[in-house]
Amino acid sequence: EVQLVESGGGLVQAGGSLRLSCAASGFTFDDYAIGWFRQAPGKEREGVSCISTSDGSTYYADSVKGRFTISSDNAKNTVYLQMNSLKPEDTAVYYCAASLWSPQHPDRGYEYDYWGQGTQVTVSS
Repeated sequence: EVQLVESGGGLVQAGGSLRLSCAASGFTFDDYAIGWFRQAPGKEREGVSCISTSDGSTYYADSVKGRFTISSDNAKNTVYLQMNSLKPEDTAVYYCAASLWSPQHPDRGYEYDYWGQGTQVTVSS
């Protein structure tokens, strides 16, 4: 059974940092792409970042470039999202998702096959 479990969310002041983790099980980790998405109340889901666990290539949304860093520890079957210089507009539920294929559009949810349950990130001003 494929499972993705996010952790690391919480409450932080603007300008602070958080590191989210996505622990994966039930599939061959280094054959997938892992993406991070977020959804704020009343807003559409946004693709934030993605990493290919096979070649390490990455994608970032413009809204997080230079502030967020995605990385993968294949030995631990875990992908991380280091979030620095957080802003109140980063407040959302963050989800990780796995795609069997290298997504052509890494910011589109339909490219992904499996999803985690989400972790809340709240940035206070």
